[in-house]
Amino acid sequence: MKNELPKLVLAGILGTVVMTIIMLVAPHMGMPEMAPWKLLAGAMNLPITVGWVLHFLMGILFALGYGYVFAPKVNISNLFLKGIAFGIVALIMAQIGMKVMGVLFEMPPMDGSMPMRLVAMSIGHIVFGVVTVKTIGK
Repeated sequence: MKNELPKLVLAGILGTVVMTIIMLVAPHMGMPEMAPWKLLAGAMNLPITVGWVLHFLMGILFALGYGYVFAPKVNISNLFLKGIAFGIVALIMAQIGMKVMGVLFEMPPMDGSMPMRLVAMSIGHIVFGVVTVKTIGK
């Protein structure tokens, strides 16, 4: 299990990189801006650099959750489908986290309509899930 840790951390970083690229490109394709690094920094009144670090730490934590909790319990042999399922779980967990943050901090306003935000968040988290799972290879 210990030699899994570097692979899980790498998977979290790669998944977050690809998801972030999608987030940066999405507004140019008519999707609302999705910038969790700005949301995290703004809500906690921290520098944007800290928001970026927290964004990547969350990706790593989600990948660790996948490796140690999700993968051992979910019997989907197709890695692509397992990645989609994990991405949906990550989306739900992220939304719960955002609700908790909304109680603890004053959240900055979000861009776009709720349906478009939901589409953008779903795409980003599913891509994160697929990249993470394919990188880990379980």
